[in-house]
Amino acid sequence: MYKCKFPHLFSPIVLGNTFFRNRLFASPTGYQNLNGDGYLNDGAAAYYGRKAMGGAASVATFEGIVDGELGKGGDGHFCLDAPSAGISRNLSNVAFGINRYGAVASLELAHTGMFANRSLSFFGAEARGIAYGPVEMEVNGRLVRAMDDEILQRTIRKYAEAAALAKKCGFGMVTVHAGHGWMLHQFLSPITNTRTDKWGGPDIENRARLTIEVLKAIRKAVGPGFPIEVRISGSECYDGGFGLDEGIAIAKQLDGVCDLIHVSAGNHEVDEVFAVTHPSMFLEDGCNVKYAAEIKKHVKTPVAAIGALSDPELMEDIIASGKADVVEAARALLCDPDLPNKARAGREKEAKRCMRCLACFSNEMNYGQPYCAINPETGRELEMKYEIPPAVSKKVLVVGGGVGGMQAALTCESRGHQVILCEKSGRLGGVLRCEKDVSFKKNLEYYLDQQEAFIRKSEIDLRLDTEVTPEYAAQLEPDVIIAALGAAPLKPRIPGIDGDNVIAAQDAYTDIDKVGQNVVILGAGLVGIELGLHLLSKGRNVKIVEMLDHISDGGNFLHILGLNVEIKKRGLEIAFSTRATEITSAGVVCESGGSAVSFDADTVVYAVGQSPVRDAAAALGACAPEFHMIGDCVASRNITDATSEAFLVARNVGRG
Repeated sequence: MYKCKFPHLFSPIVLGNTFFRNRLFASPTGYQNLNGDGYLNDGAAAYYGRKAMGGAASVATFEGIVDGELGKGGDGHFCLDAPSAGISRNLSNVAFGINRYGAVASLELAHTGMFANRSLSFFGAEARGIAYGPVEMEVNGRLVRAMDDEILQRTIRKYAEAAALAKKCGFGMVTVHAGHGWMLHQFLSPITNTRTDKWGGPDIENRARLTIEVLKAIRKAVGPGFPIEVRISGSECYDGGFGLDEGIAIAKQLDGVCDLIHVSAGNHEVDEVFAVTHPSMFLEDGCNVKYAAEIKKHVKTPVAAIGALSDPELMEDIIASGKADVVEAARALLCDPDLPNKARAGREKEAKRCMRCLACFSNEMNYGQPYCAINPETGRELEMKYEIPPAVSKKVLVVGGGVGGMQAALTCESRGHQVILCEKSGRLGGVLRCEKDVSFKKNLEYYLDQQEAFIRKSEIDLRLDTEVTPEYAAQLEPDVIIAALGAAPLKPRIPGIDGDNVIAAQDAYTDIDKVGQNVVILGAGLVGIELGLHLLSKGRNVKIVEMLDHISDGGNFLHILGLNVEIKKRGLEIAFSTRATEITSAGVVCESGGSAVSFDADTVVYAVGQSPVRDAAAALGACAPEFHMIGDCVASRNITDATSEAFLVARNVGRG
């Protein structure tokens, strides 16, 4: 007999007059205007609809900018007041894409305030770069004007018109963004709102007035019973910003004026707390729930919690203990949109768990698509929506059991192929297994263990401790070979690099007893920085030497914001623009600014990149009619690229 493991999480809730099937909501995540014409392509409906298909009770969308002239932050923002019927059709398609699966579609309403048009200001014409905020101020070298009564009334009207449009287009709720540094937050915050009239100053009633007036105007536009959610920052979480007491005061002002108070944290326009608003891997699970839990004690309106939530057991406890009435997830549902359905069915261990690496967000900013590091279907929802022709069954040999090899093997097996997976070591997971004892990489280890478990439960013929030579491959007579041999640590050509006191980064992880008290790491890429933080936690003294004048982010530039916080917090020393010229038994001799400088070290660790195992992989090319080299054996890849390439290559095997 079925018994739900998470009865509180999957109990329904009614907000306004609207029924929500459970307490797990998909919070707003962006989908960029990829066409550059102000419209959304068909991928938007597929992207948001996929979360609804996965069981979320409500799915909130992109930031819908209520005032395209004065509230748009960047070219990727979607403006709700564009004078075109095409906008309505766009919105209706997205709403239908969500509603068709039984979830409530919610349109996020936003205005960037003093950060509006900042990407346009370089054109020179003042009208292209104009921005209004609570008071006149200079922001990043640009004069921001104070909103007068005319602009304030215009703004209130724009929110109401946007909400009415949302309802007309089939959305069942609106989410008013009043947090994270955008315009309504700017008015709520005593730091940015120092007005002396009824719209600001030290009085919280005055600072909340604009948000309240917006909510009242929305209510008039959408009518009674239509749910209105408001997202606020329960604390700004930085020195000089407001704290939880102010967050409680804000929530009290909103009590009874909306249907759900969504309590987030921080300000994404302040670098030091970006990784609090979007919790980094260095923070504990549910790190921002405390703000919602405290605010809930002071209001009668239902409260939603958010922040590093991907574990259904934690979500269940939050609801059951009364910390919040609703839990919201963003990246967790990018990592696995089926998380709600899997948890409800008691299959929560099959759900991928977000690593909080911020690859999705960085990829969205770089490429317009939120590609996930470990879910290769995310960002490709439109492509995945349609069945591809059945595969002609092939005998596939996958060589290498790292992240790419495991994904390729699983994808091939799911397509009906006969798969042999060979790994020369005694365990799957590849080089990333070296980080198994790193506290902030626990979800990476969870992912590797999960992939291994999927393989062992499948029909894949797994052969560990098996090195594949051309002779071995030929004996198997495969139809297809997928070579995923990975890479070896790149050893820099420095005198003394072969000394007894020198090791590669992965060896520093796996055999920490060989790492001395004083450590110099060569290379300030993600590997070197994360290793340095790990060694500091193990009581070592660490210095990093980097030839460049900055950290190499490997394309994941938002992860760097969280790293920078940890670097400062833990006191990790980095010598930029410094080149190692010799390694001695006493340490490292370097050149910096034309002068020689030395750093004492018991152990020197090189973390300067990877060298692809191309020759060994290419040698297998003549052993099967179809041959693919993927991952690090071609060129250095991050996890996102490795899993995506493996998935897409394997998905096409046997198509013709």
